[in-house]
Amino acid sequence: MSLILSLETSTDKCSVALHDSGRLISLEEWDEKGGHATKLPILIDEVMRKSNHQLDDLLAIAVSEGPGSYTGLRIGVSTAKGLAYALDLPLIAVNTLQSLAIQFSGKSEKSAIIAHMDARRMEVYAQPFDSTILPLAEIAPEVLEENSFMEYLSGGPVFFVGNANEKIASMISSVNATFEEADFSARWIGELAFQKYKKKEFENLAYFVPNYLKEFQVLNSRKNPLLL
Repeated sequence: MSLILSLETSTDKCSVALHDSGRLISLEEWDEKGGHATKLPILIDEVMRKSNHQLDDLLAIAVSEGPGSYTGLRIGVSTAKGLAYALDLPLIAVNTLQSLAIQFSGKSEKSAIIAHMDARRMEVYAQPFDSTILPLAEIAPEVLEENSFMEYLSGGPVFFVGNANEKIASMISSVNATFEEADFSARWIGELAFQKYKKKEFENLAYFVPNYLKEFQVLNSRKNPLLL
């Protein structure tokens, strides 16, 4: 068995999943605003209980690294680091936007995928991927305007996936744009985490912090590896 426990707390929704070699075997979700700090341990217990596994059976802990809600990410990463430290397991960080893009991988070999997350006002966090989920650029805050994402829209079909579709659609007009809803879920974090596990792409517990972006930039100078 290759059991990986995954946490997703980048939005109002909170979820926990257990995968065996990348295959989902248990999933619990909480879809109400707030309460991540109290609900997350309960979801973890439920996932392990329903799968008939113990925490000692795990090979790794995975967590959504952001971008996303400052509070949500902080809670998720703190919990993941605490588990990894206590169980002496590797920590795997998964790009939140890549977990959206993977839901549409292979839909069209000629299509680009722009995964996005609502920021504030007319801004979104966005990252482009090819159809195999290879990043085409770094994650960046995007101030929306008429010519946003034109570099990709001018080259062919583009799938916009995330929770800011309405905002983006109000600013751009292109026959190449298709808007799809994507699920912020530990289900997808775990799938990507197994790929990173096989490559031994682990985080340093002492220095890893979420990818908050914008104003929430936390310095990597903490002495306690469980603090953010």
